[in-house]
Amino acid sequence: MPLSEHEQRMLEQMERALYAEDPKFATALEGSGLRTYTRRRVYQAVAGFLVGIALLMAGMVAQMIWVSVVGFLVMLGCAVLAVTGWRKAPKPGEQPVPGMAPAGRQPRQRRSVMNRIEQRWQRRRDEQQGS
Repeated sequence: MPLSEHEQRMLEQMERALYAEDPKFATALEGSGLRTYTRRRVYQAVAGFLVGIALLMAGMVAQMIWVSVVGFLVMLGCAVLAVTGWRKAPKPGEQPVPGMAPAGRQPRQRRSVMNRIEQRWQRRRDEQQGS
């Protein structure tokens, strides 16, 4: 359940007060475990991608198509892991809280395709009427 605006403000004030009183302790509480885990996962995915390239090339040289297909699948899977791991990695100094936008940023509202088309249509019509 997301926090209300008042609760978010109170939490931010408490965080600022903690940083002001004891920055060392606040930094220790931040914890970089998740950041280190995701970074390690991205590195492993890159290494797996390179192994996939090697399998792909070995399969082509040995004229064994199935080895090349396996290499391609390994490359594809590792690329997906690297991209998703990179996106989920929290920035330094950022606390990952599920269901809440990072401090200082508002959640982006997604607009449907139809809304964007309607806005463009309205803008064009307004420009034509103004001319």
